[in-house]
Amino acid sequence: MIKRVVGYRSLGLAAVATALMLASPASDAQSVSKGVAKTLAAAQTASKSRRWGECLGKLREAEGSGGLSAYDQFVINELRGFCALSSGDNGTAIRAYEANLGSQYASNKGARVKALMQLHYNARNYPRAIEYGRQAQKGGFADGDVNTLMAQSFYQQGDFKATRAFTADLISQAERRGQAPRQNYLQLNLNACIKLKDTACETAGFEKLVTYYPNPEGWASLMQSMLKGGPDVTLLNSFRLASEVGALTRGSDYTEHAQLALERGLPGEALSVMETAFARKAFTEQRDIDRNTRLLNPAKGRVAADKAGLAAADRTAAASASADDDLRVAQAFMSYGQNAQAVAAAERAVRKNNGKTPGEAQLVLGLAQLMSGNKAAASKAFKAVKGDPSLERVAKLWALRAQ
Repeated sequence: MIKRVVGYRSLGLAAVATALMLASPASDAQSVSKGVAKTLAAAQTASKSRRWGECLGKLREAEGSGGLSAYDQFVINELRGFCALSSGDNGTAIRAYEANLGSQYASNKGARVKALMQLHYNARNYPRAIEYGRQAQKGGFADGDVNTLMAQSFYQQGDFKATRAFTADLISQAERRGQAPRQNYLQLNLNACIKLKDTACETAGFEKLVTYYPNPEGWASLMQSMLKGGPDVTLLNSFRLASEVGALTRGSDYTEHAQLALERGLPGEALSVMETAFARKAFTEQRDIDRNTRLLNPAKGRVAADKAGLAAADRTAAASASADDDLRVAQAFMSYGQNAQAVAAAERAVRKNNGKTPGEAQLVLGLAQLMSGNKAAASKAFKAVKGDPSLERVAKLWALRAQ
């Protein structure tokens, strides 16, 4: 299960100082009052040589001389912020830059607000970081980095409900624009759902992650969240998808998959599942090995009779009015790799359109077409699954595999 927080990459000191538009030493030295020009020039020379303590000392000296103009104080604060930040004194840097935020000489307020937000976040002052994020939003210069930092601040201060709501809105905005949401929005939203023990939100979060940023870890986590129960037909098709994406890792998953297949009259699928489990050494305890061996052997015995009677069962299903007979035959054909016959039987089930579970015929047709290599037709069938919300969810994920 993915439970880590996607960290916001903090800006380096130089990047923060640049964002705060540090005034150039040359122009500052020429523009400040004559009484402090020499002292400020010495402070700037010290800063160029990375003598931060000397820089700060000279600034204190200049400030103590009295008679400062507003511009003198602005330059002192800018240089103090830079030297303090460079020496690791974030508190002094923050106070200096905050003092200049409302100055008439401060250019690029948006960059300053965003950099101060970063500095407060670095100092773990998350409420203040959020305040600056709100300022950025109000000022119209909040960007993806600001939004991520706000979400991360909500999360770090333990306000998981705010994290969930804030990131959900960002995700919705991106989707309405027809864009993929940022991965860190999705991950933070998922992390908040996990912290809140919101299972439905957690599953939906994993779905969005594999939709926009598919990877084996995301698929494995999603499938484990979906294998916790539900209608048998949905669960069986979830196990099939988990197997397809390599997300069956627990011995109990293989056992349940095989049992569901047997209950649906599919010994070929059950046998394949159990043989895979034993080949992968999914069962480590002797009692589990014995128990699943007792499941494996009956499946072997039933496969021979099932395969021998499959052609006759296919003819009977074709003549039957029930779509469920065709569905059983279609899935049996698939379990033996006879995909063309599986497609034909599933197509009959779709035409009859009277199966017990709405949408199952389209889902099985999609599976058969996918197994036969026709991804375009499979995708079309998966997208046509309607009537059962849980099955629609599984079909949507199968459609991703058909892309």
